[in-house]
Amino acid sequence: MAMDVVDYEIKGAEMQFVEVELDPGEAAIGEAGSMMFMDAGIEMDTVFGDGAQQSGGFFGKLLGAGKRLITGESLFTTVYTNQGTGKRRVAFAAPYPGKILPMDLRQLGGTLICQKDAFLCAARGVSLGIAVQQRLGTGFFGGEGFIMQKLEGDGMAFVHAGGTVVRRELKAGESLMVDTGCVVAYTPGVDFDIQYVGKIKTALFGGEGLFLARMTGPGHVWLQSLPLSRLASRIFAAAPQRGGAREEGSMLGGFGAGGLLGSVLGGDDE
Repeated sequence: MAMDVVDYEIKGAEMQFVEVELDPGEAAIGEAGSMMFMDAGIEMDTVFGDGAQQSGGFFGKLLGAGKRLITGESLFTTVYTNQGTGKRRVAFAAPYPGKILPMDLRQLGGTLICQKDAFLCAARGVSLGIAVQQRLGTGFFGGEGFIMQKLEGDGMAFVHAGGTVVRRELKAGESLMVDTGCVVAYTPGVDFDIQYVGKIKTALFGGEGLFLARMTGPGHVWLQSLPLSRLASRIFAAAPQRGGAREEGSMLGGFGAGGLLGSVLGGDDE
């Protein structure tokens, strides 16, 4: 399928969204539930897979949907087509604080490999596939498992990352050690491997786990400062264990007047 060439504008700072401008007949695809708003004249259609297999018959659609299911995504994506006579805009919002990264697949060699939940939206014609890790150790200890998303085509795709994002260009043979959860995306020329930290004491008490990702060039790597898993674990660790009864900063926790007042205000019926 020919790629639609779309214009776009990314707005916001911590909670960003991207506005995609569509000429008459152009379309964009988005993850289910990612749409923020759209102009009148844009028609929504939910399809199997990524919408790139619509001319391939039922088997092609089923194959595209199956690839998305393997990566942990929904079987469906939504296609937004401009059925009007003028330019129309549709916006897609980030699911959590971070940055939306515009990826011109034409300039990246036509392929980008990214973490399973990174894809946000793309121009119609971009294919969403799977990238299987070749090494057994990478699959077991890489944090992202065997399966990652693979975006293919020569159009624009937009991926989301948590916190602040840095792009590193690795020369041939140049390596970078990264926390596995901080890897957002990389080009296919980059070798992704898992390396043991080397010291039991560091692994047990260093807080970084037993394994790190070793990224070896040549190619480009995008890294995020706040993986969703890290954010979720910090929120879970700080959450009150009894429905909001515990107060922050109290040495006595749920005991005494502070704990009692917290229970009353929190509506604890126990």
